[in-house]
Amino acid sequence: MDFYCHPNALVESGTIGLNSRIWAFAHVLPGAHIGADCNICDHVFIENDVIIGDRVTIKCGVQIWDGIRLEDDVMVGPNATFTNDLFPRSKQPFKLSSTVVERGASIGANATILCGITIGAGAMIGAGSVVTRDVPTKAVVVGNPGRIIRYLEDSECIP
Repeated sequence: MDFYCHPNALVESGTIGLNSRIWAFAHVLPGAHIGADCNICDHVFIENDVIIGDRVTIKCGVQIWDGIRLEDDVMVGPNATFTNDLFPRSKQPFKLSSTVVERGASIGANATILCGITIGAGAMIGAGSVVTRDVPTKAVVVGNPGRIIRYLEDSECIP
């Protein structure tokens, strides 16, 4: 095994990158792909149809549902919430909507990300924000609903 798995984690996937760390009470389903040098913190759930790039950090209490793609160098803050169905109903047919978080983007604690959107490279989502539409590259989004308050300079972004 070329990654660290805490004894109290359940990792069913055979596709975990070199030097990644998966901590206590995390559950990674068999179809998930996790890149190298990732940090998956306590109480994270990762479903099957998920692709996570390299150097991604997912803080405690986050669920990564089917259809979510996190590119390299993404940061997901504690208890951030993703969705993957725009019109969920109990015991009704499910229409999966994919979400992409592009390279170097950061999502603050307790933010809610509705499905079917793209968060652009280097963008920052403020803590507690509710993101209901696409976020452009390097945009800073805060509030409910999330609104762009400024754009980051190149010096504020991951190279």
